[in-house]
Amino acid sequence: MHTDERILAYGGGWLDRAGARRTDPGWIAARLADRETVLLPLWRDHCLVSAERTPVRRGAVEAAGLLAAADETVFLGLDGGVAVFAVDLSGRSEQEALELAGAAEAVNVRSLVGGLGPAEAAVQAYARGLLHWHRGQRYCGSCGAVTVGRDGGHTRSCADAGCARLFFPRIEPAIIVLVEAPGAPDRCLLARHRGAPEGSWSTLAGFVEVGESLEDAVRREMAEEAGVTVVDLAYQGSQAWPFPAGLMVGFRATAAAEEVRVDGEELVEARWFTREELRARSAAGRPLGRIDSIDRHLLGTWLTAGD
Repeated sequence: MHTDERILAYGGGWLDRAGARRTDPGWIAARLADRETVLLPLWRDHCLVSAERTPVRRGAVEAAGLLAAADETVFLGLDGGVAVFAVDLSGRSEQEALELAGAAEAVNVRSLVGGLGPAEAAVQAYARGLLHWHRGQRYCGSCGAVTVGRDGGHTRSCADAGCARLFFPRIEPAIIVLVEAPGAPDRCLLARHRGAPEGSWSTLAGFVEVGESLEDAVRREMAEEAGVTVVDLAYQGSQAWPFPAGLMVGFRATAAAEEVRVDGEELVEARWFTREELRARSAAGRPLGRIDSIDRHLLGTWLTAGD
């Protein structure tokens, strides 16, 4: 089995999430009163950045107005002993949020990732995903009562004492697969998704369903979308994907036969590519996967394996 330990985008965050401490409300309150504590403001899933397009960071004490205006404040972790919190300003207008944070612009973290270090990108994506979950879990799915944040923002509980159900952040796992042809020459299967521009090709992916293992999901998705039976599955790595709550799990697999039959729903076209074809596309300025996505990693390692 081939694996690669290189850190993918949104992985490798440096924060100590302090799971044993964040359940103590007094400890959380003390961190928010600490002059060293750092706040990362976000607005409706967007990072708030300076004119230089770097994420805004504010001291908790000097930015008391920021905390007072927040819809939700969640503890992210400790950076060398300094607490870091994410502050959600989604209930404000964009202009209000910018003024409160002293920011110049609200941007998607994916547009920043090329200019951020891996750990900084990981923390911003972590903050985005956690705050998104809070906005979507305001009510109890069992009784309909409101829910309230606790444990530094890592759980929510139903406010109805008769229910008191606990909710934890949800992660939606998905598999993404580089499928190799069964015989020579070496080729991999790429597809064009419905709505994608002409000539835009990517690896195949899909969500894991209830009652499936990751391997089950690989076999089902490849059969459903491309009519391909796969064997020799090999795990390649995983990637945090909080857009809003994903976890991408990468595999390489081999097709049992070369015939391809796309479903016509999610995929409109699929075909086999040689390494030479992919290198030519890359040389022509057509990127092999997004800069921040695991599909670029899967394609890159496959190309390297042929050198």
